Parts: sequence; C-alpha cells; structure tokens
Amino acid sequence: MTAVQGTAVDIPTEDGIADAYLVRPGDELPRPAVLLYQDGFGLRPHLRSMADRLAGSGYTVLVPNVFYGHGRAPVVELPEFIDPEARPAIFQQLGPLMTGLTPDLIRRDVGAYLNWLTDSPLVADGPVAVTGYCMGARLALYTAGAYPDRVAAVAGFHGGRLATDEPDSPHLAAEHITAEVYFGHADQDHSLPEEQIKRFEDALTAAGVRHRCEVYPGAEHGYTQADTSSYDAAADERHWAALLDLLKRTF
Repeated sequence: MTAVQGTAVDIPTEDGIADAYLVRPGDELPRPAVLLYQDGFGLRPHLRSMADRLAGSGYTVLVPNVFYGHGRAPVVELPEFIDPEARPAIFQQLGPLMTGLTPDLIRRDVGAYLNWLTDSPLVADGPVAVTGYCMGARLALYTAGAYPDRVAAVAGFHGGRLATDEPDSPHLAAEHITAEVYFGHADQDHSLPEEQIKRFEDALTAAGVRHRCEVYPGAEHGYTQADTSSYDAAADERHWAALLDLLKRTF
C-alpha cells in the first residue's frame, strides 16, 4: 500500500463553500480521481480512513461534506462508535439534512466538485470514478446521470431507496449513464426490498448500462462502516475487492 497524504480543502459552489477531505499518494503525481460520497453520518474519521485506503491503491480521492450548507464537518456530534441506542437521537438531527439534499441541489454541487478536480494538478486528465455509501449510493447515481461524459465508473454499497415510485427516483438516471456500474446490496436492508433491487437492475439493463449488481448475504445496511454496529468485516472486504476491481478496469 502506497503512503498517502491527506488534507482539508474548501470547494466553492453556487450555494457556498463545501469543506472536503482530499487524499492522494505521497508522490504528488497526478492520479485518476475518485469522488467518494458519505453515508448519512457524514464526513468523519472513518470516512477519511476509507479514502486513505483507496488513495493507497493509486488514486486521488475527494470526500465532500455534502451537508456543508448546515456547517462544516462534523455537522452533528457523533460518538466514536455508533450503536443502536445512539441512532434515534442522531437521525433526529440528520433527517432534515438528508431530506433537504434534493437532486437539483446535488447536481449543482457535483458540478463544483468535478470542476475542482479537473483544475487540480493532483488529478490526471480524463473522467472520474464515483463511489457512494448508504445515501451516497443515490448521490453517485445522480452524479453519473447528470454528467455522463465526466464519469467513467460508478459504485454504490448498501444504498437504500434506489428504485422508488417517486418522479426523481435514483434508478431513473440509468437512461443517461454511460459509465460502468457496480452495486453491492445488503440483503438485510429494509430500505431496499427485493422489488426495488429488481427494478433497479431492470432499469440498468433496459438502458444498456454495463453493470453488475450483487446481494451480500447476511449483510446489514451500513456493512462497510466500521464505526457502527452494522459493520460486517467479510462484506466490507468483499466491497473493497469489487471496488478496486472496477477501478482497475476503468483506469
């Protein structure tokens, strides 16, 4: 694993300044970029450690605080380990933030993130890859659908509500996606029932998107997040293998 160097950065957007974490290999050579979207708990030490691991495989990784409109990260105070007892109080604060993150707002912000990466001397020329966790999986789909010429690969893990009946459901982005797609679903995820899994994959197939979707047996929503009680080490390592394989094919 390559030594990495991480730093805090600020990204101007149409609606303010988004704080973010940027990490890359220590040689400072331009590398392919990966935009990593947070789960609902937000930008915190565990997300930075995930970005560090990804950068160690040879990528420049940007993790924006998508809740920047409500303050710099951490927007909500979090315990070192998020157990079931802590979740209700945390989500009482986070719920309105997630609801307010509309597809239109996401698309505006994504343009700023992508432009910032394009202008960075630490990023190689060409399209980027996007990966997202929990709610970040939805953001990854919106990103690939809104900027198909700038996104070459999309990954999502334990994403919920991917294929609803809503007019802005994430799966409807499939018709615009040109990137290769990989999604790893949790089979113990109440936010993604079997009918939504099928609808999501059917949409990708109908749009001619090169994709692979897998259901991880026994995994719960949040299985990659080691600072939560949902963490599943075996599923997490499977996620890393799938993500890095996708990136190798892309770059």
